[in-house]
Parts: sequence; structure tokens; C-alpha cells
Amino acid sequence: MTGPHVRAAAAEMNRVLRPAVDRDWTVAAAELTWSCWTTAAHVAHDLFAYAAQLTGLPADEYLPVDLRVRTDATPADLLTVVTASAGLLAAAVDGADPAARAWHWGPCDPGGFAAMGVAETLLHTCDITGGLRLDWSPPPQLCAGVLGRLFPDAPGGDPVAVLLWMTGRAPLGDRPRRTAWTWRAALG
Repeated sequence: MTGPHVRAAAAEMNRVLRPAVDRDWTVAAAELTWSCWTTAAHVAHDLFAYAAQLTGLPADEYLPVDLRVRTDATPADLLTVVTASAGLLAAAVDGADPAARAWHWGPCDPGGFAAMGVAETLLHTCDITGGLRLDWSPPPQLCAGVLGRLFPDAPGGDPVAVLLWMTGRAPLGDRPRRTAWTWRAALG
């Protein structure tokens, strides 16, 4: 996955959530214990942190840096921070040497960081839309890219349904909802 995929995921998050910025974002994001506001701030943080990892290139740890969104930020502000963080990650991915490796539970390439950024954005947009009671489904092409990079053991089928199942958000046919899961961003 690449920078344009990260930007597309953030644009989709904005497309679906901007019309709902006047709703109550203190409600839980679907089945998470976080509010919709906290979940959006988490997305911004992760995108920023992935960009920092990829530009700092630590080999064996996370950099000691965090993005803190001010508590007075409105939902509209949060979406702008997500867009900014996605832009940083996209620029880091597109500007990185394809052979570059940075730590994320092992050596991770630029495409892995892009895939994680897309996954965080899509999955948590799904959580937020659930909390705000909005009808939305992630774009299948972006879901397929995430599955191809982060979930090599994913079963075939509709990429949206498979991604939601792989991340414990829904059952898949006769397969019960997963209670534990992890993605594989690190190489080798």
C-alpha cells in the first residue's frame, strides 16, 4: 500500500463523518470503551506515530513521542487533525526508500505502515459510525489492500466482511466473531 491509499482512507473518513460533526461524539464508538471523540483522536495519533516511526527508522522500539489532541477540539477539528496526520504518513511512505525498515513489533516496510494507517482509519471509522448510528461500509478496494498486506491468512470472500471478521468486529458466515486477533506488519 502507498500514500494515496492512506489519503483515500482519511478522505473517506471525512466524507462520512463531517456531516455528523454536530452529533454527540461523547457516546461510545460501537462496542469500544472509547468515545467517538477519543477513537478519532486515536486514529490521528496512530497515523502520526506511524509517520514518526517511518521517518525516524528506529530498529527495535517505538519512538518516545505521542500526539495529544487538545480536549477542547471539536469533532470537526479532530477530522482535520486526522487529515493532517494522514498527510504526514502518506508523505513519509511515499518519500521512504522501499528498502527502509522501522520497528513495529519487528522490521516493517513503508507499505506495512501505509496498510496499518489505512486499517486504523477504516476500522475506527466503522466504530465511530456505529456509535453515531450512521450507515456506512468501508471501501472494498482499501479493505482488500489491508487484507493482502496485514492478514496473509485471511479467507477469501468479500473484503469488507473478511476485514471486519479478521479484526473481531463481526462474524463471517458460519464463523463466529473472533475474540483475539493480530495483524502482521513486520516482515520476516
